[in-house]
Amino acid sequence: MNSLESNIGIVHSDVVITEDMFKRVGTEGLSGEQLSKPSLTYWADVWRRFKANRLAIIGLVLLILVVLTIYVGPLLSGKDYQYMDSSVKSLRPNSEYWFGTDDMGRDIFTRVCVGGRISILIGLSCTLVMFVIGSLLGAVAGLKGGWIDNTIMRFAEFIGNLPYLIIVLILSVVLGRSIFSLVLAMSLTSWVGTTRMVRGQILQIKEQDYVEAARALGSNTGRIIMKHLLPNTLGIIMVDITMSVPGFIFGEAFLSYIGLGVRAPKTSWGALASAGQQRLMFYPHELFFPCMMIVLTMLAFHLIGDGLSDALDPKLRK
Repeated sequence: MNSLESNIGIVHSDVVITEDMFKRVGTEGLSGEQLSKPSLTYWADVWRRFKANRLAIIGLVLLILVVLTIYVGPLLSGKDYQYMDSSVKSLRPNSEYWFGTDDMGRDIFTRVCVGGRISILIGLSCTLVMFVIGSLLGAVAGLKGGWIDNTIMRFAEFIGNLPYLIIVLILSVVLGRSIFSLVLAMSLTSWVGTTRMVRGQILQIKEQDYVEAARALGSNTGRIIMKHLLPNTLGIIMVDITMSVPGFIFGEAFLSYIGLGVRAPKTSWGALASAGQQRLMFYPHELFFPCMMIVLTMLAFHLIGDGLSDALDPKLRK
């Protein structure tokens, strides 16, 4: 009976019990249904945990500084990366030429900035190709299974066993030394690892109830992959992407260092390091600055990747 709420007294043992005889203590203004803190979306919670990782934030700030430098730097220096001045050959760093000049009188700071654009462009392009091909093939193989899975995985094993440098040499001869041929050669075998990783994740989640419900409602394979499977593997894919970009940048630097990279007059960090290595004994600054940018960029991506790995790990969620 709700006698207390209706202010109607009940007589029991000659005692009239009314609502006025009771008092709330310590619960004024509180509601049992009120949330103690606002709810967070999945990505908002990921960002909250990512921000709590100081090294990851340092990596993000470092990457922003590197990107700003390579795009804004030439505007600040006011010099053309191809302009040659014989009167200022092989100068050490000074107030006018911040990173010094090379043996042709070109400003190294401007060339490092322009070369960084090409290096990062190649790294991002190769990562995009790796992500698209690897994610789609891995999702199809994991979802379909059977002969489709076997065919895709055997093809991936064949591609993964091809000699990397031989592919680069063949494509350089056939297509010429260009950014396109370099991206094609570097990304031709890179998707194999992503395919295996995505396939493994799909095999774990494809029997979930929401996937079965999508099949029962008549969703085709493409819709199931794009709407249900890939979004649930996006976390591990993002970590793989952040770890792959510095690997491609270093790979481009290595190919340029051995003479298989971009062709002059274009330049990259690897090409600049290759040119600086020949003059290391007397002009070490020509090698130091492009190598420094490579190291800083790779460090930034690795710190961000470690931060994302922790932020996207459901076991660490609080």
